[in-house]
Amino acid sequence: MGKKTPLYEAHVKAGAKIVDFFGWDMPLHYGSQIDEHNAVRKDAGMFDVSHMTVVDIHGPGVHDFLLYLLPNNIDKLTENGKALYTCMMNEKGGIIDDLIVYRFADDVYRLVVNCATREKDLDWFQKKAHEYAVEVIERPEFALIAIQGPNAREKAMSAMAPKQAEEAAKLDKPFSAVEVDGWYIARTGYTGEDGFEIMVPGEEATGFWNALLKQGVSPCGLGARDTLRLEAGFNLSGADMDESVTPLESALSWTIAWEPENRNFVGRSALVKQKANGVERKLVGLVLLGKGVLRDHQEVICDDKEIGVITSGGFSPTLQRGIALARVPFSVKKGNFCQIKVRGEMLPAQVIRVPFVRGGKANFTEIVDKEV
Repeated sequence: MGKKTPLYEAHVKAGAKIVDFFGWDMPLHYGSQIDEHNAVRKDAGMFDVSHMTVVDIHGPGVHDFLLYLLPNNIDKLTENGKALYTCMMNEKGGIIDDLIVYRFADDVYRLVVNCATREKDLDWFQKKAHEYAVEVIERPEFALIAIQGPNAREKAMSAMAPKQAEEAAKLDKPFSAVEVDGWYIARTGYTGEDGFEIMVPGEEATGFWNALLKQGVSPCGLGARDTLRLEAGFNLSGADMDESVTPLESALSWTIAWEPENRNFVGRSALVKQKANGVERKLVGLVLLGKGVLRDHQEVICDDKEIGVITSGGFSPTLQRGIALARVPFSVKKGNFCQIKVRGEMLPAQVIRVPFVRGGKANFTEIVDKEV
C-alpha cells in the first residue's frame, strides 16, 4: 500500500483507477482519460496533486540563499504573492528538479517541488543552506488541488467561501497568489490552460473537492494531466530533464537569469562554459504525419542515421495525432522532416515549435501531411 492523499477516499468513491505513482496511490483516470482531457480543454477539470511537496524556506538569509540556489532570479518577485518558475541545478548544470517559488513574505518563500525528487530536493536544500541563516520546513499538512480550463477560475470561485472567492478574483495575472483563511490560492498550472492551484488544509480538501463537483468541475487523473502538459510543451522531470542535461539542452534557457553578471548561482560556471563551447543538443516538438502513437525512448532518424530520441511521447486528444518532445542535435530546425522508428517501421514526422496546443487549438501551421 502506498501513501494516500486526503482525497484518496473521494477518488475511490468516484470509481477511479488507482495506480502507484512514486509511492503514492493516485487516480490514473475515472473511466475515460480522453473525456477528462477534453473537459480541461473545453470547460474545467480538477486534479489531486497533493503528492507534490510544499516547502517553506524562511529566515533572514532566505533572499541570498535562493539567489544562490536557483538560476532564475527571485528579485523578479518584487512583492509578496508573486511566483516564478525555475529549475534547480547541480554544480555541473544538470537539472535536479523544476519548481515554482512563491514570495510568501519578505523572509519567507514557498516552493512546490515534484514528489519523485522529494528526498533528493530536501537533501539538496539542507546541503546548500548550511551557510545561510534559513530554516527549511516541509508542509505535509496541505492538500493541493489544481483546477484548470477556460471556465476553471469562475467555477472554482463559485465553490469557495465568499472571502476566498473575493481574494482569488483579484489575481488578475498568471503567477500570482494570495493567502486567505489558511488557503494559498495561486494562478498557476501544468496544463496550458488558465486556472488555480490551491493549497488547502488537508481536513478541508474533501469538502472543497465536493463543492467543485457540484459546480460541474470534472475530476481528472494522472493520465489526462500528462497528455495536457505534453500538448502544452511542458517538460516532465525525470523524462525530458534530469541531472544528465542542462536547461540549455531542455528548451529552458528562458529560465536562466544571466543578469546581473556578478550573481553566482549553482551551476552558473558550467552553463557559461557550455554556451562558450556551443550547445550540442536541444529539445524540440515532433508531430507524426500519419497514423500512430509516439512513445518515450523511440529513435529519431534523419538520412538513415539516428540523431536523437523521444523523451516524452503520446497521442494528442486535441490534435488527434501523435506528438512528442525529443532531444536532437542543435542544428535541427523547425519544419525539418525526420522519421521515428516504431516497432520496426519508419514513420514520418515533422519538427515544430511548442506548445503544440494553445487556446484549445493547434499552435502550428507548418505541418505537411506527406511521406518523407
